[in-house]
Amino acid sequence: MFRQWLALEAGADPAERSGAVRRAHEAFLAGGAVGAPVRRLIADSWQRSARASVGADQLAPVDLVDDDLDAHRREHLLGRVMPLFRELLGGIAEEGAHLLSVCDEQGRILWVEGHAEVRRRAERVNFVPGARWSESHAGTNAPGTALALGHPVQIFAAEHYCRPAQPWTCAAAPVRDPRTRRVLGVVDITGGDHLASPHSLALVQATARAAEAQLAALLPAAAPVRLLEVLGRDGALLRTGRSEAPVRLGARHSEIVLLLASHPEGLSGGRLALELYGERDVSPVTLRAELSRLRGVLGPLLASRPYRLTARVRTDRDTVAEALDAGDPSTALAAYRGPLLPLSEAPGVVRMRRQLEDRLRRALLASRDPELLDTWVRTPWGEDDLQAWEALVGALPPEAGAVPGARLEALRDAYGIGRPRGAGAPRSRGATFPQPPVA
Repeated sequence: MFRQWLALEAGADPAERSGAVRRAHEAFLAGGAVGAPVRRLIADSWQRSARASVGADQLAPVDLVDDDLDAHRREHLLGRVMPLFRELLGGIAEEGAHLLSVCDEQGRILWVEGHAEVRRRAERVNFVPGARWSESHAGTNAPGTALALGHPVQIFAAEHYCRPAQPWTCAAAPVRDPRTRRVLGVVDITGGDHLASPHSLALVQATARAAEAQLAALLPAAAPVRLLEVLGRDGALLRTGRSEAPVRLGARHSEIVLLLASHPEGLSGGRLALELYGERDVSPVTLRAELSRLRGVLGPLLASRPYRLTARVRTDRDTVAEALDAGDPSTALAAYRGPLLPLSEAPGVVRMRRQLEDRLRRALLASRDPELLDTWVRTPWGEDDLQAWEALVGALPPEAGAVPGARLEALRDAYGIGRPRGAGAPRSRGATFPQPPVA
């Protein structure tokens, strides 16, 4: 339903759209307002570019040259799949008068290959190996914006923030480490207006997935990682990464293992007690007894002086947090299975629960992505989120907003709020807004 990642909808006239977006771009530079027909993700990217003090006429800076560039290419994991990129996109780039490029996770171009004349024209705007095309250095562009959003994206003509790049159209997709899901960089195709079609975006996305599959076969298998599942669960589930059955932990043991997993350096008995019990007067014997029982479950995984886990224990909370760190709210939302140990009242756990939910909500509200917002408000933990409903209604075209609008008005009535609140402010569940009356 929402095709915001594509530059042009079916039947749109590229020349007409380019002119309209160019006028909107000049209006934005003159006064900061963004109007139709600019896509929301482009408007957001222009604003990020402006906040980063990117000049509208500047060129991308060149970070790496000569031996430094060669060394970086040799060391980077994407070098292992360059033959695949060339196989899938190299011939198409040469024949279609466009370019194949590969960037690292910082937006620095590692390789640019393709049609010779197109390469020469690209050199004039510093679209060359070693140049840094992140949004903060080169404004809105497909590689930089794909890195900023963690999602495949097309950037068409005047949608580029910097004028020297506006004759170009690009499509780029992030490539992730198949073991950690960390973004390694992007693969991109760059050329003329003919790339503003669904096929170019699908092509780079498929190429990125193929590269990830090849990396999974080439890279050594990671050592088994213990995984602690705490999202949406009253008691944690500890998976060993081997064939053994997962270990189901009781409520207090779930809290202890989560706290220790979040502090790999270890916690003293006093600090662990504070995180578990707060200021309550609890005898140290109580904590020692809990830890003794937990050692019977975990064996050598639990050590003392300070209390710590002797091997890495990854949590599903980490997966959400890392996606948010990478600016990828879509992956974060997909990994979020609900509030962290929702019944726990341990101060350390409550703090982590609130921080994670607040970060995720902020990212979803800032994204203004109607698909993500719609997913959030359909969950038990998001169904009464007034700000999310306001953001969803604001992101939808008028013809699609009737049903969400009715739900929004019902929530406003329930909360006793007569007019919209700002969608950007944080909300602590059950604190900023009153609970709706009980029928």
